[in-house]
Amino acid sequence: MSFIVNNRVYVQPGYEEQFEARFKARAGEIDKQPGFKAMRVLRPLGNQAPYVVETEWESQEAFRTWVGSDDFTRAHANPMPKEAFAEGGGLEQFEIVVSSSDSGKA
Repeated sequence: MSFIVNNRVYVQPGYEEQFEARFKARAGEIDKQPGFKAMRVLRPLGNQAPYVVETEWESQEAFRTWVGSDDFTRAHANPMPKEAFAEGGGLEQFEIVVSSSDSGKA
């Protein structure tokens, strides 16, 4: 089964476009990493909800290898200012126990 990593990020009002643009600018780069399966950047629809950056990997080892890679370093270079973020959030790691999708339905 797959390994999921969610990064919950509380972005301050006024920084949302910049935050989203950083991911759009690098779209496709993470796809080249061994063991990478998918990434989703989820925009909150509530006032206090965080963004959720969800990545799916073949294994925890594949994720850890990416964290130690040059691509990870490039992706996290030149960070946004600290005032762009509120307190809270952080990384969550999961193994998938059950999965279902609508792919293949007519």
